[in-house]
Amino acid sequence: MNRQNVGVIVVFLILGVLVAARAFVGDGMGRVYTRLDPVEMVRIDRPVLDATLVETETETQTQTTESVWVRSDSDQARDFATASSQTVAWNRSEPVTPAEAFAAFESGETAGIRLDWPRTIGLWVAAFFTLAIFSFLYKDNPFYKVAESVVVGVSAAYWMVVGFWDMIVPNLLGNLAPGFVQATFLPGLDAASPQWAYLIPATFGVLLLTRLLPKGQWLSLWTLAFIVGTTAALRMVAYIEGDFLSQINATVQPVYQVVTDADGGVDGYATFWASLRQLTLLIGVLACLTYFFFSVEHKGAVGGVARLGIWFLMITFGAAFGFTVMGRIALLAARFEFLFDDWLWLIDPTNQRVVASAVGLLG
Repeated sequence: MNRQNVGVIVVFLILGVLVAARAFVGDGMGRVYTRLDPVEMVRIDRPVLDATLVETETETQTQTTESVWVRSDSDQARDFATASSQTVAWNRSEPVTPAEAFAAFESGETAGIRLDWPRTIGLWVAAFFTLAIFSFLYKDNPFYKVAESVVVGVSAAYWMVVGFWDMIVPNLLGNLAPGFVQATFLPGLDAASPQWAYLIPATFGVLLLTRLLPKGQWLSLWTLAFIVGTTAALRMVAYIEGDFLSQINATVQPVYQVVTDADGGVDGYATFWASLRQLTLLIGVLACLTYFFFSVEHKGAVGGVARLGIWFLMITFGAAFGFTVMGRIALLAARFEFLFDDWLWLIDPTNQRVVASAVGLLG
C-alpha cells in the first residue's frame, strides 16, 4: 500500500470519527422512523353495475358480482363481508418525520413509532457510497473502486431481473406457454392460445447466448446484425418523423403569424413576437444550411450568411451544453441535500425535525 492510499484511508477514518461523534450529539443524525400500521384486507363479492356474460365449457352465465380485496374497516367490507369471507392481515410501515417521533418518545405515547433499522442502515450505506464517489475528486482510490463496482454490478443485476420479469416472462413465455405462466408466475395473465411465431425471437435470444461459448461465437452475429439493423431503421424513422419533418414543418410556416385574443380580434403584441420568432427561425435555418453548403466558397454575401449560421450553431450548442450542465448541477445539489439534510441533519428545509437537533451541533 503506497503513501497516497494510506492518506486516503486516514482521511476516511478521521471523517468516520467525526461522523460517529456527530451521531451522539443532540438528537443524533441519519435515522429513519416509521409507524407500524396494521392492515387487514377482506375478500368480498360486491355487485357490478353492468352485468357481464361469462362463457364456460358447459353454459353461459350472467356475472352480477365481482370478487375484490378491500380494507376490513371500509364501507364495502361492512356491507358485503360475511363470516366466511377470507381475510389477510399484515403490518405496513409508514414513514414519519423525526419531529413526530421525538414528540411521541417524549410523551411516552409512541403509537407504534419505532426506529426502522433496515431503512436507517440503507441511509448510511447510501451516504457512504456518495462520499466514496466524491472521493474521486481527489484521486482514484480503493473506496471509489468499490463504489463503482457495486453500482455497475447492482445496475446490471437490477436490469437483468427487470428484463426477465417485464419482457421474457410476459412477452415471450407468456405467448409460448400462457397456461404455464399463468399458473406459475402471473395469475393475472390472459391465458390465450400459444403464439408459435414467438419462437423466432426465442431462437435469436438463444443464438445471442452463444457469445459466451468458447466456440461457435459466430452464431451470435446473426442476432447482433438483426438488432443493429432493426435499431438503426427504427431510430432513422423516429428521427425523420420527430426532428427532420418537424423542422421542415416549422420552417415553411408563414412568417406573419396572426394571434387572436379571446374576443376574436388580432392581438398586435402577441402577433409581433410570434412573427419575429418565425422570422428568426427561418433566417437561422437558411444561415445554417448555407454554412454547410461547401460547393460555393464562403466569400462575400455567402460568407456573411455562413458566419451568421456559425452564430446560430454556437448559440444552440451553448444552450444545449448549459442545459446539460444545469441538469448535472441539480443532481449534485440533490446529493448535497441528501448528505446535509437526510443524513447529517445539519439543515432542515422542510421542517421535519425540531430546531434543537440542528442548534445543538452549532452551539
